[in-house]
Amino acid sequence: MIVDCAIYRDGRRTEGPSDFSDALDTARSTGDAFVWIGLHEASQDEFDLVSQEFGLHPLAVEDALKAHQRPKLEVYDDSLFVVLKPVVYEARSDKVSTGELMLFLGDSFVVTVRHGEGAPLKAVRQRLEADQEVLKQGPTAVLYSIADATVDHYLEVANELQTDLEELEAEVFSPDRGGSRDTASRIYTFKRQVLEFRRATGPLALPLDRLSGAGPWGLARVPFVNEGAKPFFRDVNDHLTRVNESVDSLDRLVSDILSAHLAQMSVRQNDDMRKISAWAAMAAVPTMIAGIYGMNFDHMPELHWAWSYPAVIVLMAALELGLYRLFKKRGWL
Repeated sequence: MIVDCAIYRDGRRTEGPSDFSDALDTARSTGDAFVWIGLHEASQDEFDLVSQEFGLHPLAVEDALKAHQRPKLEVYDDSLFVVLKPVVYEARSDKVSTGELMLFLGDSFVVTVRHGEGAPLKAVRQRLEADQEVLKQGPTAVLYSIADATVDHYLEVANELQTDLEELEAEVFSPDRGGSRDTASRIYTFKRQVLEFRRATGPLALPLDRLSGAGPWGLARVPFVNEGAKPFFRDVNDHLTRVNESVDSLDRLVSDILSAHLAQMSVRQNDDMRKISAWAAMAAVPTMIAGIYGMNFDHMPELHWAWSYPAVIVLMAALELGLYRLFKKRGWL
C-alpha cells in the first residue's frame, strides 16, 4: 500500500495534489522540488500504476515486487535503483532478521518500497523534515539518510551480537556448563545469525563504493546523485567497513569457540574412557582370582587351609587398594 506521498520544496514539506501523478508534474514544473512516495509491500496493481507514471524499468520493478534481493545499485536510463537490507535484532530470542528496502531515484522523485518491518523509513522521514538544510539536497539527501540510518543500525546489531558471543564464550569455557548438550546447537545457531547478518552487510560495500567514488569508481558519476554528496557517502562507507570487520571477527571467533567446544568434549570423553578403563581393571583383578578358585580342582594351593578364604579376601582388597592409588596418582580417577 502507499504509506505516504509528499512534495518537498526548498527543504520543506508542502501541500500538493493527492494524486502522485499530479504531484510529480507539480514538482517538475517548479524545478526545485521533488516527490517522495513510500510504499509498503505494494500490490501488483499499485506498483504497476507507480511504475508507469514514473517510468521505472521493468527489471527493477520485478526485483522490487519479488524482494529477496542482495544489496545492490543499478543504473537505468530514467532512474537509479538501490537495494538495502535493514537488520533487526530481536532481544528476546537473540535472533537476527532482515527486511528489504528498495529505492528508485529519478528526475524530481524518490520511490521507496519496504518489505518487512526492519526499514527505518518513518524515523528517517521525520528527521529529514526537521533538517531543512539536508532536505534541500533533494533525492540525494533521502538516499544518504536512509543508507546512513541502515548502516548505523548495523553497528548496533554488531554490538548486540558481540555481547551474545561473549556470553556464549563464557558458557563454553565454564567448568560447569561447558559440556552441556545444547551448547553445540547454540553455537551453530549463532553462526547462522552471523551469516544472515553478513548477507546484509557484505554486498552493500560495492554500492557504497560507487556512491562515495572509492577505488575504481573515483571519477565515475552516479546519475541522479549530487557529486557533492560523495564525502557523506564515504562516511557511511567507513561505518560499513567497521561493521564488516566486526562481522568477520564474529565469524572467526564463533568458529574458534566451536572448535574449542569440540576439543573440550573430546578431552572429556577421553577422561571418561580412562575412568571406565580404571574401574574395569579394578573389577578384573578380583574376578580373575575368584575365577581361578572357582574351577573346582582337587589339588589347588591352600584349598583346604582354614585361613584360605580370609587370605584371598585380604589379597583382593590389597590389590584393589594398590590399583586405586595408582590410578588416582595418574589422574585416571
